[in-house]
Amino acid sequence: MPSTLVTLDLVGIFVFAMSGALVGVRKEVDVFGVLVLAGTTGLGGGFLRDVLIDATPPAALADWRYLLVPAAGGLVTFAFHPVIGRLERSINVLDAFGLSLFCVTGATKALEYGLGPVPAALMGMVTGIGGGMVRDVLAGRLPVIFRGELYATPALAGAAIAVVGTRADLPVLAVALAGAGVCLVWRLLAIWRGWQAPMPTGPASV
Repeated sequence: MPSTLVTLDLVGIFVFAMSGALVGVRKEVDVFGVLVLAGTTGLGGGFLRDVLIDATPPAALADWRYLLVPAAGGLVTFAFHPVIGRLERSINVLDAFGLSLFCVTGATKALEYGLGPVPAALMGMVTGIGGGMVRDVLAGRLPVIFRGELYATPALAGAAIAVVGTRADLPVLAVALAGAGVCLVWRLLAIWRGWQAPMPTGPASV
C-alpha cells in the first residue's frame, strides 16, 4: 500500500483501538481483556478484509506496526480511562474518524487486489465495521450497526467514492480525503442530529 494509505490505516487503527479499550474498561475487564478488545476493534475489520481478498498473511500479522499501534491505544485508554471516559462525545467523534479512514483504505486495497468496484466498496465497508462488530460480540453487546445508528451506510458511501476516484486515476490523497470526508461528515451529522435508520414498528409477528 502507498505510504499515505498506510499512515491513514494506522491512525484509524489507533482511534478504533481506543474506542474498543473503553468498552473493555466499562465492562470491568482486566488489562489483558482491554488489550484484546482494543486489538480486535482496531484490527478486526482489516483482518477480515485481507482474508476475504486473499491478501495473506494479513497486514496485522506481517507488519509489526499493526500490532504495536492498537496495543498503544489500549494501554493509553487503560491508563487514562477516567479522563477519556468523560469525553464520551469525543470518543464517538474519534470512532467516526476511524470509520472514515478504514472504509477508504479497505476499498482501495481491495481494488489493488483485483476486485471489481462493487465488491471493493463492500470490502471498504467491512473494513470499517468489522472490528466493531467483533468487539461488541465479545463484550456481550448488540453490534452498533444493528441498533439503528447510521454507521454502515456512511462507510459504504465513503468506500464507493474511494472506488470511483481510484478507478478514475485521481491522486491517492484526493481520493482518500473525498471518501473519508463524506463518511465522516455523514456519521458526525447522524450523531449530532440523532439520525437513525428505519426500525420495525408495531408488535413482531409470531
